[in-house]
Amino acid sequence: MFRRQHEPADPVRFTFDGQVIAAERGETVAVALLASGVRTVRTSVVGGEPRAPYCLMGVCFDCLVTIDGAQNRNGCLTVARDGMLVESQSGRRRVGVETGA
Repeated sequence: MFRRQHEPADPVRFTFDGQVIAAERGETVAVALLASGVRTVRTSVVGGEPRAPYCLMGVCFDCLVTIDGAQNRNGCLTVARDGMLVESQSGRRRVGVETGA
């Protein structure tokens, strides 16, 4: 699908689910993930299906990830920066204490 034509000349590095990802300076998180071979960044809220960046312009919300502890961040609208911690999301976000209801 997506492949880099060359390694980033001036890379920034961030972590995605424990894996170090190199991004070209100015590249978005979603593009860097796709170019690094990552195909799933979250699972759907309804059925748990794997989701990956799709529209790359902030419309579809398939690229939602947790960035530095903040949930539901559009990876396609967030420029990668050195040291950021990016995590995949699984299903719905957790708010407060679950009641089981």
